[in-house]
Amino acid sequence: MANSVSGKAFDFSLFKRIMKYINPYKGVFYFTAFIGIVLAFVALVRPVLIQKTIDENIKNFDAQGLLVMTIILIGFLLIESTFEYVFNYLGNLLGQNVIRDLRNQVFKHVLEFKLQHFDKTPIGQLVTRTVSDIETIAEMFSGGILVIIGDLLKIFTIICYMLYKQWDLALITLIPIPLLFLATSVFKKVIKKAFQEVREEVAKLNTFVQEHVTGMSIVQVFNREQVEMNKFAEINKNHRDANIKTVWAYSVFFPVVEILSAASIALMVWYGFKEVIVQHTTPGVIFSFILFIYMLYRPIRQLADRFNTLQLGMVSSERVFRLLDTDATIENNGTLTAQNLNGDIEFKNVWFAYTDEEWVLKDISFNIKKGEALALVGATGAGKSSIINLIGRYYEINKGEILIDGINIKDIEINLLRKHISVVLQDVFLFSDTIYNNITLYSPDITESQVIDAAKKVGSHHFISQLPGGYQYNVKERGALLSAGQRQLISFIRAYVHQPEILILDEATSSIDSESEALIQHATEVLTKGRTSIIVAHRLSTIKNATKILVIDKGQIVEEGSHNELINKSGYYKKLYDYQFKNLKLEI
Repeated sequence: MANSVSGKAFDFSLFKRIMKYINPYKGVFYFTAFIGIVLAFVALVRPVLIQKTIDENIKNFDAQGLLVMTIILIGFLLIESTFEYVFNYLGNLLGQNVIRDLRNQVFKHVLEFKLQHFDKTPIGQLVTRTVSDIETIAEMFSGGILVIIGDLLKIFTIICYMLYKQWDLALITLIPIPLLFLATSVFKKVIKKAFQEVREEVAKLNTFVQEHVTGMSIVQVFNREQVEMNKFAEINKNHRDANIKTVWAYSVFFPVVEILSAASIALMVWYGFKEVIVQHTTPGVIFSFILFIYMLYRPIRQLADRFNTLQLGMVSSERVFRLLDTDATIENNGTLTAQNLNGDIEFKNVWFAYTDEEWVLKDISFNIKKGEALALVGATGAGKSSIINLIGRYYEINKGEILIDGINIKDIEINLLRKHISVVLQDVFLFSDTIYNNITLYSPDITESQVIDAAKKVGSHHFISQLPGGYQYNVKERGALLSAGQRQLISFIRAYVHQPEILILDEATSSIDSESEALIQHATEVLTKGRTSIIVAHRLSTIKNATKILVIDKGQIVEEGSHNELINKSGYYKKLYDYQFKNLKLEI
C-alpha cells in the first residue's frame, strides 16, 4: 500500500478509508457524537453548582438551601452517569459492528487467495491480521475517535468558561498548559514507535507458536525441544522489551502531567487567594477552578492515551489494509455459471512454474474422456501434483490452455468449476468436528442417509458405527483420534457424497498399511466408476486398471499408454514397476 502509518505523523488517507466502514452505522456514530457534545457541557454544571453552594449556602449558613443544592447535584450526577453509560455503550457497539464487517471482509479475501500465496505467507501472520489486529481497530472506535472528540470539546468548553468567569485567574491557571502539550507531543511520538514494535513482535510470536504447535511431532521426534524453547525465549524477550518501552513512556509521561497539574493548582491558589483578600473573587470561584483544573488535565492526559489508541489502531489498520490490497486472488471472470460439466479434460501445451521461469511443467499436452481413468506416474518432484492442482485452478498456468468439455477453465465461473471436482489428498485434513460434518462440510444438500449409504458403498460404515456416537464422533483437530487409513476413508466418503464429475486422487494410498490399502482399493473402484478420474500414485499396483497412464519426468511426459502397453515397451514405467515388484517380494 502506498500510504504508511510509520512514514507520517498521521495518515489521513488511511484514516478516511477506515471511516468508510462507519457508513452503515452513521446514525449510531452521529448520535454517539451528540452524546459526547452534551457531556462536554454537562461537565461544567457540577463545579458551577458547587461554587454557588459555597458562596451562597455555606457562606450564609443556609441549611435548607444546602440540602436543595445537594439534591440537585446528585440529580446532575445521575444524569451525567447515564450519558456516560450511553456514550460508552454505543461507542463499543459501533466498534464491534465495524470489526465484524471488516473481519468478514478480510477472511473472505483470505479464502479467495491462490494456494501459492499460502506457500509464501506464514499462517501465524494471517491469524494475527484477522484476529488481534482487527481487535485493535475496534478500540479506535470504542476508546479512540469518539472519546477524542468528547475530550476536545470538554477541554474547549472548560477553558472558555474559565476565561468568561475570570480571565486573569484562568490565564494564571493555564500557564503550564503549553508544557503539557509539548510533553504530550513527545510522548505521542515515542509511544507510537513502541506500539509498532509491539505489533511486529506479536506477529512473530503468533507465527512461531502456530508453526511449532502444528509441527510438534517433528520437534519431539528430532529432540528439538530445548533448541526451539531457546528460540521462543528470544522472541518472547523481544516482545517483553517492546512492551517495556511502552511502560517506560507511560511511567515518565504521567508523573510529568501530575507535576504540571500541581503547578497549575499552586499558581491558581497563590493568585486566587490574593484576589479573595482584595475581594475581586470568592472562595467558591477558587474551589470551582480547582475542580476545573482536575477536569482539564484529566482529558488532556487521557487525550494522549486516546491518541495512542488511535495510532495503534492506525498501525493495525495499515497491516490489515495491506492484506486486503494484496492481489493474490484468483481471477474469477468466467461467464459460464450454470452448466453441467461432463468431465472431458484436455491440456494444450501447458507450462507452469511456481516462481519466475523455473518450469515445473514443460509443454504438457494430453486428453482424457468422460468416465476414463488417467494415472500419473513418476518420481517425487516430477510434476504430478502440479498437474492436478491446475485443473481446479488452485494454481494458475503460465502458458497454454486447460479445457473441460472444450471450454477453457478460465471461462468457467470458479465455484461452478470446483463444484464438479472432488480431491482426495495424501495428507487428509479433518476439522475438529464430527465425522458427519467433516463429510458433508455443512452442505445442506447432503442428508444423513446419503452419508450412511456412501459409507457403506465405500466400505467404512462398520468402523464408523463402532465409534462412540458413530457419525457424531468428534475426531478432534486434524482427525488426531483416527488412524491414517480411517482418515483416508472418510475423505473418500466426502468425495463420494458430493458426486463430482471429475475425481482426483493424489497419493491416496502412499502412507497407509496393507490392510487399509485393501479397503481403499475398493473405495477407489467405487469412486472412479462412471466418472473422469485422475490418479497420482507411487504404488503402481493401484493404477493397473487405468485407461491411460502418463509417465512424468522433470515436468515432461516421457511415456504414455495403458499398463500392458508400457510394460511391453520396457522403458521408464517398466523400470519403476520392476523395482516396486522386486521390493514387494523382498518384503514378503
